[in-house]
Amino acid sequence: MKTLKQEEVDGRDYRDVTAARAGIGRFIEEVYNHQRLHSALGYRPPVEFEAALRPAVASAVGLGLPGIGKSTAMIAELVGAIR
Repeated sequence: MKTLKQEEVDGRDYRDVTAARAGIGRFIEEVYNHQRLHSALGYRPPVEFEAALRPAVASAVGLGLPGIGKSTAMIAELVGAIR
């Protein structure tokens, strides 16, 4: 992840591996997933993209639409369990 290296890691002196993991984890959760816009997601942050996707998946699963099988239902359950 070029962004992670440029925006978080470069130029930082972490006191130990634990501090590095904590700093990188914070960056991914607070900046990369919540603030940074991703071109592959229509220039939205992943959190916003997933929130918009959840109702569409739930609706498609509930309606039993063709092509929406057991695996899609399982993914919808997992996404719901994660958030």
